Amino acid sequence: MTPEEPRPGDLTPGRPLLFRDATVLSMDPAIGLLDRGDVLVRGELIEQVGRGLRAPDDAAVVDCAGGLLMPGMVDTHRHMWQTALRGLGADWTLAQYFVFYYLNWGKIFRPEDIHAGNLLSGIEALDAGVTTTVDWSHGLQTPEHGDAAVEALREVPGRYVLAYGNLLGAPWEWAASAEFRSFADRHFASRDDDMLGLQLAFDVTGDAAFPEKAAFEAARELGLPVTTHAGVWGATDDRSIRLMWDHGFMTPDVTYVHSATLSEDSYHRIAASGGTVSVSAESEHNAGQGYPPTWRLRRHGIPVSLSMDTSVWFSADLFSAMRATLSADRTREHMEAHAAGETVVHHRLRARDVVEWATIGGARVLGLDDRIGSLTPGKKADLVLVKNDRDPAMHPVLHPYGHVVYQAGRADVHTVLVNGTVVKYAHELTGTAAGGLERARTAVAATVEYARATMGEDAWREAVEPEIPTAEPLPNPYTYSEYRGEGVAVRRGEA
Repeated sequence: MTPEEPRPGDLTPGRPLLFRDATVLSMDPAIGLLDRGDVLVRGELIEQVGRGLRAPDDAAVVDCAGGLLMPGMVDTHRHMWQTALRGLGADWTLAQYFVFYYLNWGKIFRPEDIHAGNLLSGIEALDAGVTTTVDWSHGLQTPEHGDAAVEALREVPGRYVLAYGNLLGAPWEWAASAEFRSFADRHFASRDDDMLGLQLAFDVTGDAAFPEKAAFEAARELGLPVTTHAGVWGATDDRSIRLMWDHGFMTPDVTYVHSATLSEDSYHRIAASGGTVSVSAESEHNAGQGYPPTWRLRRHGIPVSLSMDTSVWFSADLFSAMRATLSADRTREHMEAHAAGETVVHHRLRARDVVEWATIGGARVLGLDDRIGSLTPGKKADLVLVKNDRDPAMHPVLHPYGHVVYQAGRADVHTVLVNGTVVKYAHELTGTAAGGLERARTAVAATVEYARATMGEDAWREAVEPEIPTAEPLPNPYTYSEYRGEGVAVRRGEA
């Protein structure tokens, strides 16, 4: 930090903040990419974007030379509670994930464990420049678990959407229950709070009786969007899509997570209904949901957002998500060309596209693009400065979008603002985010100790180092349903 730069204590809430001399990736078509650009923040809002802006007399000025200034990133599908067991399942398949959480150990998580995972996950999201996160919280076995999730999200100064779910309960029961209604009334009486929103999170198994209808009806009655794992190999397939379509529940406020193994007919239905898709490329590559589907989504014009899924497996930042997504799409393009005896001479998907999916694309999926997702005057000041003079990979910056995707990483995040409040500066968390980190570490350590003791050492070691599995059938992971059609007949160890 040079003597001229403001110190963390100078960045008080409400004081104007001018970001000077940055490469500005505005993600606003009317503004575009600005070399040596400036952004003025006043209060919660972006006031001006341009070049040579005059600094107000009371402004703090941040020197952004050599840095990239972009909107805060938006993650549309993150199981935040599972962060408490970060990295445990590095060698899992999707079937082993189901065995661990759905069949064996998901039930042992207490409200305080949900709180611990959410607290750590929220803080690490901010640290990596993710200012808005959908907490796909399917560990909420009771309203008390839900209270704990909300409490943690309120403690961290980020922007969140709680996608309420219960992987051990029937969604047609808990979504329509008086207990859930009471929970929603307690925490989400105002639906205009853009700092913490609410969705319903549940899957459609493909049972022809369509018991999930009651959950969709509850969502419609309460005016809540729905997010659902779709097109997941061995779990949800085209039958789920057809049931939703036939009963009139494919609408623009449904997000289909993964959507990696669907037919062309299903993609047509998602496109026709105005639905959106959350792609978790790092997860899809490793777990087996299917090949990351952006090459097919682009063909149908389906809006795309990015997500990291769960850090029980994967990295928890959208730099990794952007890199994995762009690489997967281009790999598919080359493979198809090679199979036809051709050579790709121009990439269809560009680095700018995946930066867009990680920012304004995620905001559109959440219906927040009028408030966040681009550096536009009048929008909320959620922004990220990527700048690190000590990182050789940050010099030179010749292709700004490509640099964000392929060169930069979470360690290069210099400054993060959420709603105009500085939550990270000069590579250090500030304020309540900084104070919460030690609490989160302590809470997560307690969860790890409790889980390990409850499971026992043999089960713990088996989770960390799973055996090479045989092709024995895995029971239906949705334990609340007796339906065991092909859609949920996962076979352990099979592609």
